[in-house]
Amino acid sequence: MTSLRSVNLVALGLPVALMVGALASQFLGGLVPCEMCWWQRWPHIAAIGIAAAAFFVPVGQMRRVLIAVAAGGILTSGLIGVYHAGIEYQWWEGPARCTGNGGHTLEELLRQTQIVMCDRPQWKFPADAAYGISLAGFNAIISTVGATLIFLRVGGAR
Repeated sequence: MTSLRSVNLVALGLPVALMVGALASQFLGGLVPCEMCWWQRWPHIAAIGIAAAAFFVPVGQMRRVLIAVAAGGILTSGLIGVYHAGIEYQWWEGPARCTGNGGHTLEELLRQTQIVMCDRPQWKFPADAAYGISLAGFNAIISTVGATLIFLRVGGAR
């Protein structure tokens, strides 16, 4: 049987690791996050705060609820990642503001120094594959699987 503390550690560690990866790709790898990349970061940031707070409540139902809410944040980020990856693969259209010309006027485009469109991944693995996995795709996979495992374990943890 899994301990509630270990489930709480996963609920904290997973979004921390994904945020470290996102920030490393930005500040060390030189990738610039698009608008939808930011959408994926906010639920992880919320999950970090909620999972951290869960360590400060007594073991019991309230801690389980906080861990489940943190898992919900992780899952939310993963589902946004699914949506974002689908836009990158051209499976469906994304918001006009961050695809195509971004819904911007020519004047707005000329004033901006760097435009990052949501439908064009800056990095994917493998790089030369038509359907390589982008960072949004990795977030989708890791977050949805991780959140599902947390949900499955939090109820039965002691």
